[in-house]
Amino acid sequence: MASTSTGFIGRSVKPDKSSRFITGNGMYVSDIRLPNMLHAALLRSMHAHARIRAVDVKEALRLDGVVGVWTGREIEGRISPFPESFEIHPARWLEGVKPVLQGPRPTALAQEKVHYVGEPVAIVVAEDRPKAEDAIDAIVVEYEGLPVVVDPEESLQPRATLVHEGSNNNVVFSFRIEKGNVDGALGAAPYTLRERFRHHRYCAAPLEGRGVVAWVEPKTNILTVWSSTQMPHLVRRQIAAQLSLPEETVRVIAPDIGGGFGPKVFVYPEEILVPFLALQLGCPVKWIEDRTEHFISTAHGRDQLHDVECAFDEEGHILAFRDRFLLDNGAYNPMGLTDAYNTAAHLQGPYKVPALSISGTCVSTNKVPNAPYRGAGRPEAVFVMERCIDSIAARLRLDPAEVRRRNFVQPDEMPYHAGILYRDGEPIRYDSGNYPETLTRALEAAGYDELRRRQQELRQRGRYLGVGIGCYVEGTGVGSFEGARVRIDASGQLIIATGATGHGQGHETVFAQIAADLWGVTPDKVSLVEGDTASIPFGCGTFGSRSTVNVGSAIYGASARLKEKVVRLAAHILEANPDDLKLGDGKVFIRGLPQRALSFSELARAAVPGWASKLPEGLEPGLEATFYFVPPTVTWANAAHVAVIEVEIDTGIIKLLDYVVSHDAGKLINPLLVDGQIHGGVAQGIGAALYEEIAYDQNGQLLSGSFVNYLLPGAMEVPNIKTVHLESPSPLNPLGVKGLGEGGAIAPPAAIANALADALLPFTVRVNEIPLSPNRVTELVAGAH
Repeated sequence: MASTSTGFIGRSVKPDKSSRFITGNGMYVSDIRLPNMLHAALLRSMHAHARIRAVDVKEALRLDGVVGVWTGREIEGRISPFPESFEIHPARWLEGVKPVLQGPRPTALAQEKVHYVGEPVAIVVAEDRPKAEDAIDAIVVEYEGLPVVVDPEESLQPRATLVHEGSNNNVVFSFRIEKGNVDGALGAAPYTLRERFRHHRYCAAPLEGRGVVAWVEPKTNILTVWSSTQMPHLVRRQIAAQLSLPEETVRVIAPDIGGGFGPKVFVYPEEILVPFLALQLGCPVKWIEDRTEHFISTAHGRDQLHDVECAFDEEGHILAFRDRFLLDNGAYNPMGLTDAYNTAAHLQGPYKVPALSISGTCVSTNKVPNAPYRGAGRPEAVFVMERCIDSIAARLRLDPAEVRRRNFVQPDEMPYHAGILYRDGEPIRYDSGNYPETLTRALEAAGYDELRRRQQELRQRGRYLGVGIGCYVEGTGVGSFEGARVRIDASGQLIIATGATGHGQGHETVFAQIAADLWGVTPDKVSLVEGDTASIPFGCGTFGSRSTVNVGSAIYGASARLKEKVVRLAAHILEANPDDLKLGDGKVFIRGLPQRALSFSELARAAVPGWASKLPEGLEPGLEATFYFVPPTVTWANAAHVAVIEVEIDTGIIKLLDYVVSHDAGKLINPLLVDGQIHGGVAQGIGAALYEEIAYDQNGQLLSGSFVNYLLPGAMEVPNIKTVHLESPSPLNPLGVKGLGEGGAIAPPAAIANALADALLPFTVRVNEIPLSPNRVTELVAGAH
């Protein structure tokens, strides 16, 4: 049974369904107002490491409008600790990699000790937020200061301060993966390089911080929680587990979300505390994070230190690569090995590396916990490998683009087996792509040959133009699953429910385009329900460039199941052979006899139980079907970025003149939204390369805790971005799609660092650390040799 194709896949359909964001009609957690709502505020530690000797809340409780105060002692035994972070890793991966995993289970409020500035110590509930904050100021905590460790290398020393008592050391996890004979290749190679690279710590800084509202509906006793989360089903499971509730009595809704970018992908203490308080008080409770809290309580990202050895031959071919790296995890480890192993899995990039050795170690320090941020370990890997490629080119006096071409995996080698496991436990296999063509298209769009000619002319005049390349591959569409429920209602509208939740990606438009083509309707006939655990029993969430692959494929599978039911019902009513029926324009009709048709609305009204039913025997009432797509492994997107800069060597100021992205994400559903995703990611990558930095002093105090000293790029700092699209469909899902949400943010730090090294080639500088602030640039020039 065929559908009339409407051809919406591949078209730049404008996201009209998202117009509420432009008109100010979005509904965020902070917009939720319920009768008799109370407001919560948290007392957070001002110490990076201290023992809690006493907490005095008497004055706080005396204040007008204060309903209650809870400390770690009050919740002990009533709220379970958070689960072990290694529970999120697939058994097959654990068996294959055999990582060392350890670390404490954090509690919703600190008990006995605080481990970083910002750790929750107490929570106050009052009639409004100002009164709750006044009560916070009235709480007196007696602390006993303890030695602080903020340097990850210092944290590894035998006599280092232990962040968590009872641990033998500060190592949270470690792993090692190898292929080939690295020692032999390094010993025999004609050329080697040894470098140290640092990818600094920074944060997501979404427009909307985190927020939670919880309410117990009196009649049903259902606990409903609204949270600015990327994973509502996970939040539901964890609330139920930590509060000892039946899961079916908890409903979690992710309303409109003003940006996620990774830090909203796991469960925070507030997402447990606020529901707990709503249950205790019998009233709705609301907590909204302010920007100061965001800097000291929402997870940071990156913060890796790499020691690298690379062997290569006279023509620039990589022979072996060894990387020993540290990840500063902060005080707790909410996401296990996700970031660190992502770095390892993506380190080889689009290149052939015959021998590889990677060891990763994650250590605790007295800082805010570290977790995935857009790219999640990939930007760090790309920074390391791409800087090495340019170093090889400089050493051999070759063009950096040519060294890349000589090392690329070739199109005729696809599918290419990279020789190690991905974090889903499956062997890494690049499924499709033409990496040389991706680079060629980027260089052509940038006018590479002309840039090289112009660069030489400008150098003669004392001006320093730099051209930097950043190439990468990205594992996208990771599992373990995602579901879609497709339903036709009595109006003939297609209703799609999914466990994923959008936070700016354009899900409502993209999923409507997919469904429209599958059903032969227009996108306005498709409605999306997402981010609500009541709409579909199981869901994974939105992260890791995965939603189009997994939700799109689930919509495909659910639609196929529902079409069988629709056709069977229509054939019964029309007294026709199912093979003679066709779908199109919201109807099922007989081929060659379009006047003999039933609309989706008519079919939905016929698929009811009781006297009005027209169902054939054995067909269940209702037109709906659910399908859970479990990807066999990830799909591999790829891209090449070209950054063009000019640097003032006297001031250290870098000006971005041009930026080009050549990107391959398989079959594109909506090129307009693809461009939007890429441009947003590039802007964040520019911030990482040039401006943003989370800095601590030796006492664990945050030095960049506001937008006064944490710099974000604005419209003046982001150039016009040229995008070039290639499409190599993936064979791993029915739509041929790959993910791209994180892609734009992955390469800018590497491309811009390479551009700076290229601009300063006459000075022989080593650009091995970001951000490339004016101070850092002038120091590089001053220290040139």
